[in-house]
Amino acid sequence: MKSTNLITTIVALVATAVLGLTSATAKDKGDPKLLAKAKISKAVAEKTALTKAPDGTVKDAELEEENGKLVWSFDIARPGTKDITEVQVDAITGKIVTVDVETPKDQAKEDKEKAGKK
Repeated sequence: MKSTNLITTIVALVATAVLGLTSATAKDKGDPKLLAKAKISKAVAEKTALTKAPDGTVKDAELEEENGKLVWSFDIARPGTKDITEVQVDAITGKIVTVDVETPKDQAKEDKEKAGKK
């Protein structure tokens, strides 16, 4: 009995620590007002996004409002190409909104536009 309680306590502590780190990371990279509106976590949205680029690696992720929707936007690098697959997941419903493939030239243009808005 005691070992079961100890294991349960340890599992609960580890889960709490992991969730705390995930929340801290998300808050560090996002607008707290937008995060408060999101119904879908970054982790769940990322898993959904990777279904469109299963062999890829997430290079950047952000929560943003685009075209009137709150979305998680993921830039996913794929082996064998310098192109980036950008997948947007609705932060309310969890459904994929868009999938775009951006060339390095497209990505540089987007980065320049973002820098101009700051």
